[in-house]
Amino acid sequence: MTDNEHEIEQADERVPKRVIGTPAPGTSMLGAAEAPEAAEEDVPGVTLQDEAKARKAERIVALCFTITFLASIAFIVSYVYFQVGSPEATGTSNLALGSSLTIAILGLAVGIVIWVRQIMPKYSLVQERHPMASAEEDREVVGETFLRGANESGFVKRKLLRRTLLLAAAPLGLVPLVLLRDLDNSKMPGAKFNSMLRHTVWGEKTKEGKPLRLVVEGTGQPIRAADFNSPGGILSVVPEGYQHDLNALAKATLILIKFRPEEIKSGVRQNWTHDGIVAYSKICTHVGCPAALYEQNTHHILCPCHQSTFDAADGAKVIFGPAARPLPQLPITVDAEGYLIAQGDFEVPVGPSYWERGDAEAEVREKGGQA
Repeated sequence: MTDNEHEIEQADERVPKRVIGTPAPGTSMLGAAEAPEAAEEDVPGVTLQDEAKARKAERIVALCFTITFLASIAFIVSYVYFQVGSPEATGTSNLALGSSLTIAILGLAVGIVIWVRQIMPKYSLVQERHPMASAEEDREVVGETFLRGANESGFVKRKLLRRTLLLAAAPLGLVPLVLLRDLDNSKMPGAKFNSMLRHTVWGEKTKEGKPLRLVVEGTGQPIRAADFNSPGGILSVVPEGYQHDLNALAKATLILIKFRPEEIKSGVRQNWTHDGIVAYSKICTHVGCPAALYEQNTHHILCPCHQSTFDAADGAKVIFGPAARPLPQLPITVDAEGYLIAQGDFEVPVGPSYWERGDAEAEVREKGGQA
């Protein structure tokens, strides 16, 4: 090995190692090699952090970043380990992924905030404000340019173009009024849906001209009132002959509840019940989910989608949640053989309340016009 090669290797060893994210040796982000020394001096408008507090904050920030690293690893492990395939497994996976990701992001955010507030220096900046108006010469140039452009466009000179342009633009000013007029609920699709939801197959008759029987959903078994005699019992029922008609079932599915006479309150229409048996629409009046969870002790019907709660003993009135009106009650009775049948259709539309608003307002206006 020659002396020159030895000197070159020694020179390379003496070169300080460069840290990722920092400027090259001998330079500064501020553009001066002596910037570190200058930072120690008093600079107007700059307040340096206390070094002892800064070191303590540095350890806290490092801890936050370490937590972020560990939580990120936990997120990856959870993604691989917790597989989905059932509601329970999906819930566990969502909990693990959500918790680990939340901790990772929170740790990173807290660390950055502490870094900025307790380690970096504070700056007091004064914003200089200048007159907003342009110079007189600039305004004159703009005015001349505008007038020259207007003349060159022919808007002033060519009357036919100007008048037909104004004629074409005039109706456009009415477009917002037309769009606002379409916001009238009676003109919206809701009124059409309401007319569909107002009528279900419960108002129809069999081929023999008899009312429809109530049958158990899934089995199609007719229900004798004498057999449904256990207070607190509940059944999901559908109209006979429509067990496989999904369009009909979407509006006509019911829940039957058996009450003791003393449990029924004033909200229930007594002449629509039979021997303490009450029939309500199963379709929640919020957004149409199946409201089929029942608490026997409290007589509460619960919709699992948004937790709307109805008092079954008091006409299915809303006692909690976003639903706006009670579950419609279906009038029922028994036929000559003792089977439960429908007396007729629902008196009000089933399903979400917002479908009925447009039609209800239209009816009010129609009655007002007839009056």
